[in-house]
Amino acid sequence: MKKYLLLIVLLPFLFLRCNGQPKKFESIASTVFSEKIKTTEKPQILDVRTPKEFEEQHIDNAINLNWNGDNFISKANQFDKTKPVFVYCLSGGRSKQAAAKLEELGFTTVYELQGGIMKWNAAGLATQPKQKITGMTLNEYQNLLQSDKKVLVNFYADWCAPCKKMLPYMLQLQKDLSNKVVIIRLNADEHKTLLNELKVAELPTLLLYEKSKIKWQYSGFISEEDLKKQL
Repeated sequence: MKKYLLLIVLLPFLFLRCNGQPKKFESIASTVFSEKIKTTEKPQILDVRTPKEFEEQHIDNAINLNWNGDNFISKANQFDKTKPVFVYCLSGGRSKQAAAKLEELGFTTVYELQGGIMKWNAAGLATQPKQKITGMTLNEYQNLLQSDKKVLVNFYADWCAPCKKMLPYMLQLQKDLSNKVVIIRLNADEHKTLLNELKVAELPTLLLYEKSKIKWQYSGFISEEDLKKQL
């Protein structure tokens, strides 16, 4: 009896060993993502952001399927699981979760846009509808750089975890270094046109200017100590 129980327990592991590990979704760069869409007949493209984000800008022929909505699974099950599905969001957080869930639901080929639509825009790829000017224009931005001091621009977002971690010391540096450096914090969600113009593809992003010329730039989390070294 014990032998039979042991066999039942081992069967799933033996099956996986014989058939290989379950296939993981593929996270690919924007240019590759675009090419695969072009070479796929009637591609299934899922924008897993909110309806508001989708309305402002989305990839051609994409369908909005809000990852944080109440009916993601039921709507996802309406798509053809045997054909490739392309998934994206703003910067990659939600799309990775959605891609993993789609695999659980039985989709055989899942492509996830690495870096989200921010990377897509930075690569100069087209989107629909044509994006309206959102927030500051490039001319207005360039006017902010007119200063005898160094100017540090910090692009952030309220949902960005590294941005939140940096917030306390960024605010403190604004006060402590005000006689040497002008620190400007810009919410990426409120200045999308500017992000596209400057090809900002990650958050947080820091741009340090001197006499309106970029002297240093950095994307991702940076400690207060390392940032001070640049300033």
